[in-house]
Amino acid sequence: MADDVEVDSLSLWSDEPASTDLLSFNAVAETIADALFDEKLNPIALGVSGSWGSGKTTVLNLIDAQVTLRSADEEKSVLVVRADPWRYDPSVGPKESLISEVLAALSKEFSDADAVGKTAGDAFKKLVKRVNWAKALKLAARTSLTLQLPKLDDVLDLVSDTPESLDSVKGMMAFREEFRAFLQEPALAHVAQVVVLVDDLDRCLPDTVVETLEAIRLFLSVEGMSFVIAADEERVADAIQQKLKTPNAPNEEEGVASLYLHKIVQTTIPLPALSYFDTRAYLFLLLAQSKVPSETYDQLVLDCSALRVGAGSLDDLTLPDEYDLSLEVATASRLTPILYEKFKGNPRRIKRFMNDLNVRSSVASKRGIKLEADAIAKLMVLEKLLDGDFTTVLNWLAKGQLRPQLEALEKVRTSGAGGEDRDAKPVKAGKQPVEPKEDTLGGFSATMVRWAKLPPALDATAVSGYLTLAAAFKGRQLVDESLPEQLRDIAAALTSSSQIDRTSVKDEELKEMPLGDVTELLLHLGRRMQDDPSVQLNTVNAILTLAKLHPQAMATAKIALSKLPAQEVATPTALLFDTGSSQQFEDILTSWKNGAQDDRLVKAIDSVAKGWS
Repeated sequence: MADDVEVDSLSLWSDEPASTDLLSFNAVAETIADALFDEKLNPIALGVSGSWGSGKTTVLNLIDAQVTLRSADEEKSVLVVRADPWRYDPSVGPKESLISEVLAALSKEFSDADAVGKTAGDAFKKLVKRVNWAKALKLAARTSLTLQLPKLDDVLDLVSDTPESLDSVKGMMAFREEFRAFLQEPALAHVAQVVVLVDDLDRCLPDTVVETLEAIRLFLSVEGMSFVIAADEERVADAIQQKLKTPNAPNEEEGVASLYLHKIVQTTIPLPALSYFDTRAYLFLLLAQSKVPSETYDQLVLDCSALRVGAGSLDDLTLPDEYDLSLEVATASRLTPILYEKFKGNPRRIKRFMNDLNVRSSVASKRGIKLEADAIAKLMVLEKLLDGDFTTVLNWLAKGQLRPQLEALEKVRTSGAGGEDRDAKPVKAGKQPVEPKEDTLGGFSATMVRWAKLPPALDATAVSGYLTLAAAFKGRQLVDESLPEQLRDIAAALTSSSQIDRTSVKDEELKEMPLGDVTELLLHLGRRMQDDPSVQLNTVNAILTLAKLHPQAMATAKIALSKLPAQEVATPTALLFDTGSSQQFEDILTSWKNGAQDDRLVKAIDSVAKGWS
């Protein structure tokens, strides 16, 4: 990605259902609209099935738009009623709530002519009374359960002089016939059909699921009424099974619950998961949305749809000359392979990942962590989708092994090897030997090697700050458990940014340490500073102090210092060697000088060497 990417403001995508078709679901919406306008299928109940976040509500929005568009030029209109049983008041009852929503929508369609309005009004009142009587029963049941008495006004308002509730056979039959006649009233002559779009039924409790379906089947399923139910069919069938207490179906057989549902819903259209192309196009369109004006964006959506229909590639997409979208194209391309696999084509999970990415980028930027968005995205894939490998990387950071492990991983990636390396052993968590010994690397999981192939290549120094932040987000502590507890405390104090912490460890205490502990501590400090530049100065100072107090550990101290790459040595760090006793580290400073990329560091090393002579 471009090096000038900055995160100056937080940009998030709404989790609300989309009104613009970024997922090519218009084909599903148009198919359902065809069925709704087919007079031979009147009345009809159709299902739109998909898992959480698959885009069911978006499809309902598209159906709503299709119905409105198709009926705009007709003499008679099609009335669309949106229903969401998940939001119904449980004290009233889903059956009564759904019927009330339909009646309320129809009442607004009454003709203004008095001659036709009066009879429709009378018919409407009769239907409302039946619903109100059922509400009164629900209210009484609720108040008796909570040991409260309903207010007198509430009862008088609800109870009518037509005592056949919707829960009785007589009440059901009467309501249905009266409702059928009501739809034929002259006041509603301009309404050709009522389409009820039912959403979130799969979120409801079993009682709500069954009562809503009963309302559709027993009361409202008359000529002129159509229903589209958006829900996960399996979850709805499970709710029916729990409510009716029917036995589970044997393998490869439909159970009673599924048969019950299919009796009400003639056919169900499953929402397809996003394909590889769909995932890449969706990511690109999300990223491009805030970069171009609406007219240009709408054209990009249409062009992506055309490529999808023509089995084309997103590489064939014509980008607008006046706007640079190369960054968005590259990001979508890089994230698609693993997001497509891990999120199984679920658009909401993809959108949530992208929102999380923007939040993390913003927080990291405000915490002074300078890391490109593509690097953060790569680390988030590890954190969100590969938890085991993420824990491994955090352990590398805690042990000071992040840099060599990432470098070894990069070699495995570029060599084309994959999976476990049988000849290479991973760095073990046990104690370091007293004699200095270089770490051995490798043994990476196949998922980690595949993750490493995602661009860009990661530098330990650049990503250590973000990983520390990510560990905090996860509530994980970065502790090198291979280091004895008493040495952990000493190491933390010696590398602390607080002078009070550093001076709390006295030279006398360090001098009394056994050689084995000194060796372990030195190797830990060497690994620690190679990953985290913020502790470099204090860590090098601690290594020099330990070498002075324990001359027999000089070889180990040199190994620890050699882990600091020359190009990352700070000038103040070199000046720490400006003492006569530090001349033993001349080979270390010479190595740093030869690899230095900063003239100031070279001058500082020359000054130190001159002081020795």
